[in-house]
Amino acid sequence: MWIGWIEFDLLLGDVHSLKEKRSVVRPLIAEVKRRFDVSVAEAGFQDQYRRTAIGAGLVAADRMHIVEVLDAVERFVAARPEVELLSARRRELNSED
Repeated sequence: MWIGWIEFDLLLGDVHSLKEKRSVVRPLIAEVKRRFDVSVAEAGFQDQYRRTAIGAGLVAADRMHIVEVLDAVERFVAARPEVELLSARRRELNSED
């Protein structure tokens, strides 16, 4: 069994409040969940309105599936015009490690 996750550090565009931040982050999280069938959550910078950290993870039988899905998620998030991708960190682990 393989476990993989990716963490994004994102800078939000024209956002001036936590309410506006939610209006950007919630749809992004929902769309990543819907498109890629992964678990996703806002994982940091909850008290800053122009910055967020989002994490996505999944479990699969083989490593190639993990790599393909995480690559697709990263491309999708990087292409979003309302956010600037500052960094992405990923990890894949085998259950036998």
